Amino acid sequence: MNIQARKLVLIEEFIRISDESLITKLESLIRQEKKAIHERKLTPMSMNELHQMIDQAKQDSVEGHVISHQEMKKKVKTWQ
Repeated sequence: MNIQARKLVLIEEFIRISDESLITKLESLIRQEKKAIHERKLTPMSMNELHQMIDQAKQDSVEGHVISHQEMKKKVKTWQ
């Protein structure tokens, strides 16, 4: 059975669930697994990468490619 067929079987099983606590547990398991997968993909930054980012931030500041904290807060409010 390929992955697509397995997903369909799982969806059919999920649709039949009437126990809310079981659905809550499955939601929690999915969130935990997605988080674990994401964390496994993370890799530490090298010191060279860190220094490059710092240099770029300094250059952005010198060139005026920055906005104030207040301006950023205003922009964030428009995202909702």
